[in-house]
Amino acid sequence: MSERARFVLLVTLALGAGLTGVELMVTAVALPTIVHDVADWTRLREASWIINGYLLTYAAAMPLAGRAADRYPLPRLFLAALAIFGAGSLLAGAAPSLEWLIGARLIQGAGGGAIVPLARAGASHLYAGRARERALGFVEALTYLGMAVGPFVGAAILSGANLSPQLDGAGLTGSTAAALLTPAWRWCFYLGAPSAALVGLYAWAAAPAWPPLLSRSGLDLVGAGLFTLALAAILVALTWLGAPDPLGTPEATAALVVLAALALGLVLLRAGRIRDPFIDLRTYRQPAFAGAVLVSLLTGYALATALIGAAVFVDRVLYGGPDIQRLVLGPLALAMAIGALGAGFILRRLGAAAVGSIGLACGAIGLGLVALATPTTPGPQVAAALVLFGAGFGLSVTPRSAAAVEALGRQAFGRASADVAVARDIGLAIGLAVLAGFGSNRIQALSVVLTDQTARDAILPAALKGHDLHDPFVVDVLERWAAGQAAGILAGIFLVAAVVMLVAVLPALAMGSPEGPLPTPVGAHDGGHE
Repeated sequence: MSERARFVLLVTLALGAGLTGVELMVTAVALPTIVHDVADWTRLREASWIINGYLLTYAAAMPLAGRAADRYPLPRLFLAALAIFGAGSLLAGAAPSLEWLIGARLIQGAGGGAIVPLARAGASHLYAGRARERALGFVEALTYLGMAVGPFVGAAILSGANLSPQLDGAGLTGSTAAALLTPAWRWCFYLGAPSAALVGLYAWAAAPAWPPLLSRSGLDLVGAGLFTLALAAILVALTWLGAPDPLGTPEATAALVVLAALALGLVLLRAGRIRDPFIDLRTYRQPAFAGAVLVSLLTGYALATALIGAAVFVDRVLYGGPDIQRLVLGPLALAMAIGALGAGFILRRLGAAAVGSIGLACGAIGLGLVALATPTTPGPQVAAALVLFGAGFGLSVTPRSAAAVEALGRQAFGRASADVAVARDIGLAIGLAVLAGFGSNRIQALSVVLTDQTARDAILPAALKGHDLHDPFVVDVLERWAAGQAAGILAGIFLVAAVVMLVAVLPALAMGSPEGPLPTPVGAHDGGHE
């Protein structure tokens, strides 16, 4: 294969991965608006499944796609994943209710979850040695570059895609067209369909040049189903923990934990009895691979805190709109992209353990600084702290991807890429579930001031005690009080995530020796494989 054809394929794969990055950040920016439109903040637990539903099927699809990448032609798989993602995007945009939107996001997540490991596996097949690390760094960088663009795209859509005046002028107020085309957040999903189609067109055109298959590993669909059940049970338990409804009772929580344990136990039992299990325990005998997966899991938790926690901080503490969210989240994702790309160039010089550990330490410091933010902290200062986290997170991305694929060898690039990615997204989902569950409990505890005059008077100054809730001065005092309470809640969440980043340094040390580079497989060369 010529170098030009190889590079065109790499760009096509990276664009697909970048599309999923854009989607994640667009949704994060639009989430407060979506919650306000289809639910409200008292239904934060249910609304969190707009993202967690996406992550659930995303995580389930990743290992299957990774194993399929080692068995079936990559062009067909990549095009199918893009088609599923596009269909889910259209259904999400047309959602008439929260339940419909969550269902559509499940479909969209299945497509997005397949795109990423297919892109990484394709890049790993195209190149070898140092070139492979740079190729993986390029795919990771495009993923996070997509995340960097996402806040700007989301803010632009929310402010510029309001078609209500045009529809009203055309006499279509209240029509089916108006319901499908407004509010503006619908276009955050709709635009995913033509974007996926465009990437698919390039992938179809490049299909003859895709690398051949190397193995015929099986697909454990039963194991995938059991794993999805276990993850769903854990996420539901965390999201509704302590909630004043049937799913939040101790009995319900215990039942969900038992269900998750049984399902996961069956997955592990199958792992020792079939040839190609969904979770192959043999791969975890490789310290570098096991370390990479654990680092990915822990940093995924921290990433959820940074992304969603920052969006909530802007909305509930700074009372900022999409423009402020763009200012805060855009630099964060751009820093992740730069960190991931830069790590690909310094990895061979310093080793995976050193690069990963440096990144994790920077990320922990960044989250610690965000935890110090208050309602009076300027947005740019919050953004600067998040940039430090983003750069550190990005530095940890390429080392774990490279360590994983090198540890398992070329015959299992798809599996290695998928397992590392799915660990990150399990961490993301758990982080969001914890944030939603803990946040909802605190919101419910604090909302008593809206209904109880005595509780409200305990907050208000003497001159305002007994005044009506709708008094502008009362509203101003309560908003400032609520912002301070939200900042305190988020500070604890950010500090926990910072500790998690520091804990991740321990498994990072197993990814590769700081004294030397990762081993290059026998017969590999920098130019790739023909």
